[in-house]
Amino acid sequence: MDTTDLIQILANAARPVRVLRPPLFRAGGWLLIALAIVILLAVEHGLRSDIADQLRNPSFVVGIMASFLTGALSALSCLMAGLPDRSRFWLLLPLPSLAVWMATLGYGCLTDWVSYEAGSLRMGAAVQCFATVLLVSLPLSISIFVMLRHAARLRPTLVMLVAGLAVAGMTSTAMSLLYRLDATVMNLIWNLGAAVLIAVIEAIVGRRVLVRMADLNSPVFSPWRTG
Repeated sequence: MDTTDLIQILANAARPVRVLRPPLFRAGGWLLIALAIVILLAVEHGLRSDIADQLRNPSFVVGIMASFLTGALSALSCLMAGLPDRSRFWLLLPLPSLAVWMATLGYGCLTDWVSYEAGSLRMGAAVQCFATVLLVSLPLSISIFVMLRHAARLRPTLVMLVAGLAVAGMTSTAMSLLYRLDATVMNLIWNLGAAVLIAVIEAIVGRRVLVRMADLNSPVFSPWRTG
């Protein structure tokens, strides 16, 4: 195959370049999706019964703001780092708010799970907590997958790890608004464990999904395929 034939094959396989929207715009769209999900859950489930008292509690306010900022900044940072002309140091953007969030995590939600009644373990509110995690994290994960589908070749594991942190931050924000979280070490483990689990799953599964989506969006070139 000579150079002319190679150029012709490449030209035939070429597709129009679609310019991505700015990362800030896409992050804003993702935040709107997250807010819509939280509002729908609040309408259906109702806010926690002591929300008025908690809003006067500095620890609660700082904690929920930190988890929300972690989600928002993580979404922006992974969208930034997914571009070839942006530094990987964008991935460090959510670290300050993440540190505050980890320091102010309330513990609860599993206190009912570990209580015994008639000699048996009852699930209690933990079932609703897991359902909330799924209802919030699944649509947010799918939407951020779609937004990051062109970043498959650019640091996919790190980008998806931070994307998972974005989903975890928004999930924790929803949990804090909907459920009373008591001060127990077990619920601290629950919140931290859920955040880590979501981030790790998205880093592992998301990398494969992104690569697969990139392969589907890219023409497969083979110098021996001319038809």
